[in-house]
Amino acid sequence: MVQATKKRRGSSRKPPKARLRKPAAPKRGRAAGASRAPAATASELRHQLEQRARELKEARDQQAATSEVLSIIARSPGDLKSVFDASLKNATRLCDGKFGNLLLYENGAFRRVALYGAPRAWAEATNRQPVIPPNAVNPLFRIVRTRQVVHIPDMKAEQVYLDGAPDVVGMVEQSGARTIAAVPMIRDGELVGAIAIYRQQVRPFTDKQIEVVKNFAAEAVIAIENARLFEAEQQRTRELTEALEQQTATAEVLRVISNSLSKLDSVFDTILANATKLCAAHFGMLALHEDGAFRSVAMHNVPQAFAEQRLSGPMRSRRRIRLGGWRRRKRCSTPSTSGRTRPFSMATRASPHWPA
Repeated sequence: MVQATKKRRGSSRKPPKARLRKPAAPKRGRAAGASRAPAATASELRHQLEQRARELKEARDQQAATSEVLSIIARSPGDLKSVFDASLKNATRLCDGKFGNLLLYENGAFRRVALYGAPRAWAEATNRQPVIPPNAVNPLFRIVRTRQVVHIPDMKAEQVYLDGAPDVVGMVEQSGARTIAAVPMIRDGELVGAIAIYRQQVRPFTDKQIEVVKNFAAEAVIAIENARLFEAEQQRTRELTEALEQQTATAEVLRVISNSLSKLDSVFDTILANATKLCAAHFGMLALHEDGAFRSVAMHNVPQAFAEQRLSGPMRSRRRIRLGGWRRRKRCSTPSTSGRTRPFSMATRASPHWPA
């Protein structure tokens, strides 16, 4: 019995397995190591709502202004003045500017074509001198070199103002301008103008406000291109109409000639009437050159006093009348009341005495 007991005590036994404990799961509703975010206060929520409301109103105002300008372009493609006025007004208002102007870039100079809200003294000065000649120190001409927006927070801090440049100092003193944003108007890489918005206090424009001005500058460029295309189409229509009228007049003259071979008076009257009409003249006269003098043979809508003078006798070129120029050159240019020169040509060589 003793031996059996010892044998059991000496036998090898496996150690008991260690009991593994599962890690405690985090409590539901709170992440490990995370802190609860503070709830937004009532004032913060109110501020966010007001901000959203302002943004929505600005978007609606901008959309309405854009629609106004586009409707003017569609309604009157040749009326650039109305487009410029509407674009400048809306750009100034939406950017919270005090006043503004819109300029076209022509022949190396800027020409003001629209003003909005300008102080009286400066408006009168710009009306007297609407063209701004090339000036290297004028901040506006930075656009010419860079084709980029010119944004000046304070004009009185600019070196050109401190140096006393007359045109810059005059503009600042007359208008009270301090902050300026000038946006170029670009078409196919070429500068065609600029929109400049002014504030009378030092308060720079935001990027968003400058983008608004850029949109109106783009619309002004569209209007300019539309007006150019419209005028080109109108010119083609006028040319076709004039060609048709001339063809009709020629046919009428040929008909009269064929029906009145021995009646030159009828031919002359028809030729003169059509020539006067096609040249948009008030009246006309047809004269034959005979023996060194001009003899009136047809008149159209001529004032009575003028007709009596011309019918009193032949007109000789030594009297330095304009018909002498016709005799020498076959062509004469007569200035119109609008200041433009309108050429007139003799339409016939009916007389055998007409010089070669």
